[in-house]
Amino acid sequence: MGIRCGIVGLPNVGKSTLFNALTATAAAQTGNFPFCTVEPNVGRVAVPDPRLDTIAEIGKSAKIVPNQIEFVDIAGLVRGASKGEGLGNQFLANIREVDAVIHLVRCFDGGDVSHVDGSVDPLRDIDTIDTELMLADLDSLERRYDSSQKRAKGNDREAKADLPLIEAALVALREGRPARSVAVEPDDQARFAMLQLLTSRPVLYVCNVDEGDAAQGNANTAKVAARAAAEGAQCVVVSAKIESELAEIEDPEEKQVFLSDLGLEEAGLNKVIRAAYRLLGLISFFTVGPKEARAWTVHQGAKAPEAAGEIHTDFQRGFICAETIAYDDYVTLKGEQGAKQAGRMRQEGREYPVKDGDIFLFRFNV
Repeated sequence: MGIRCGIVGLPNVGKSTLFNALTATAAAQTGNFPFCTVEPNVGRVAVPDPRLDTIAEIGKSAKIVPNQIEFVDIAGLVRGASKGEGLGNQFLANIREVDAVIHLVRCFDGGDVSHVDGSVDPLRDIDTIDTELMLADLDSLERRYDSSQKRAKGNDREAKADLPLIEAALVALREGRPARSVAVEPDDQARFAMLQLLTSRPVLYVCNVDEGDAAQGNANTAKVAARAAAEGAQCVVVSAKIESELAEIEDPEEKQVFLSDLGLEEAGLNKVIRAAYRLLGLISFFTVGPKEARAWTVHQGAKAPEAAGEIHTDFQRGFICAETIAYDDYVTLKGEQGAKQAGRMRQEGREYPVKDGDIFLFRFNV
């Protein structure tokens, strides 16, 4: 399962610096001026999961293959983007292609980096982007609504199904609420997603702070956290500057010393990825053998055949059963053989809901 997160925010909030740090590359040019990122830069990074290293050691796997997550650094947005100001049209097109929005918010004062609005106010900045995205959604939906109404009167089945969803989204947007605030029945979620509304994407707020505030945050991050909680969104605090410096350190022990000296337990990347997984309702399962130990991603609630399908469509099509060991059992009993002998390897069928950390061997027949 490919996971794609777009990093958005006003110009000069640190998007490209964070992107470079997260992907440990210098692919995105950085600079103290708006629209430094003209084309969206894309980078894939491994999802850190110490469990994978543990099972690989126990299983004596020759290779470790982690999950990956894709980050897209999208051009900065300004007021009027919904009407094409700045790089608005490009920004809006790029954001439609991501699974989740990482909204980077400036929560540091001073420094040499100018703010596009002349002062630091994270809630105002969030409102600026939210407003532009809602205006863009409102414009596209109002045009679509007229067309859908006409087709529905002509007994078009698709238009009839779309119309209630469009109407519900229009009500929310006209009230100043994003499309993700609309309660959508499970059976209608795929259809609602087909509307491709910018504000339907789940949001992770990432507060960019100075080095000294990376461990505890500050008054500005507290405001963003309260906003996120009210919206049912996720929020994490990172210092893009720290992440940038950390990305240049290759030795794992040196990295840990660097973090400890700053009062941090882990890299901001770990926090961002974990929060993105929570936001999207994702969990990991594993496969392990002499050749490789590999992590895979599925949505929470996925059944065993869906997990098998992540490996190969034939596995799902010809699914017979999933030989399953819980991660804790695999570690405690020192691998597959020990789990078998202790009766902790189970055969699960089609209706088995995947648990985070499950280790699978799929049986199938095509």
